[in-house]
Amino acid sequence: MIHSNHVTHRHPDILGGTLVFVGTRVPVRSLFDYIEGGETLDEFLHQFPSVKREQAVAALELACDSLMADAHSS
Repeated sequence: MIHSNHVTHRHPDILGGTLVFVGTRVPVRSLFDYIEGGETLDEFLHQFPSVKREQAVAALELACDSLMADAHSS
């Protein structure tokens, strides 16, 4: 199981508390914006080299898990 505290975090002193990838100042929202805009994961990682592939994949998996959990609880 993936733990979000190893992938993302927020702190009031980092981008005003925006959810970012651990060890970076890259907002997690940027990943979803890239995907929504038709860009690939590789393009996102190229533009934001401080984000590790494992972090990006884990963030996507966590989002999927959250959606699936919500679907099963309805």
